[in-house]
Amino acid sequence: MLFRSLVCPVGDKVIYAVPGVPFELYEMFERAILPDLLARSGSQSVIASRTLRTWGESESGLNERLHEVIGELDRVGNPTLAFLASGWEGIKVRLTAKASTAAQADELLGRWEAEVRALVGDIVFGVDDDTMESVVLQLLRERGLTLGLAESVTGGLVAGRITNVPGSSDVLRGGVVSYASDVKYSVLGVPEGPVVSEPAAVSMAEGARRVLGAGVGLALTGVAGPAEQEGLPAGTLCVAVVTPSVTVSRTLRMPGLRDQMRQMSVITALDLLRRVLLGSVQG
Repeated sequence: MLFRSLVCPVGDKVIYAVPGVPFELYEMFERAILPDLLARSGSQSVIASRTLRTWGESESGLNERLHEVIGELDRVGNPTLAFLASGWEGIKVRLTAKASTAAQADELLGRWEAEVRALVGDIVFGVDDDTMESVVLQLLRERGLTLGLAESVTGGLVAGRITNVPGSSDVLRGGVVSYASDVKYSVLGVPEGPVVSEPAAVSMAEGARRVLGAGVGLALTGVAGPAEQEGLPAGTLCVAVVTPSVTVSRTLRMPGLRDQMRQMSVITALDLLRRVLLGSVQG
């Protein structure tokens, strides 16, 4: 199907009118608008972007950590750097470069990507279209490990995110949604007692490995709210990762109301698993 844009010259400027449907807009931009802009500019150049995906730092915190890089880029003018806060997808740091050729633009982006990574470390979990779940799956795949999930507070959201990635079946063994306490006890082997705690999360992860025959167990239990549970406030998350060589658990406080808390818990737990696999978090 051929989509058409409306080109309206206004004095020495031009207005492009396009539909708001994204895939139509993208097709028209590549086919019609960009070539017209290049023709009007009288010069051939390449504009390219690279987006670094981050988790674990606020936008203001990233701005502070990248203060020197931002100042240097403001001085040289190319490439540019911009932040895009994306909720429970993290914060995106987008570098945009202009050069005579694609190779030159790529070299420029690579050099400044290295500068950014040197300052923010492993909070960068991916680039461009990477997601936290696709990155974790690839790390597990490279290490020859399979994954078993035990979810309480997230009720299957982690499994949903992972199975949305094509080819995830070679890594994900399955998941147990142990929402009721007695399911934690009878299916996963969690000792009777408080179910929102790091020991409970560890037992859930161990149970997921055993029941599902997985190399790695990831477990989440917590309080989504709105009321407190077991004397713990809404937003409490206990997460555990159990691998053949290490056991790691954390108690964290997630922001927001019930849905936001649960979604934040998903990417936070996957990020802990990522860091364990990279060796940057020890038991």
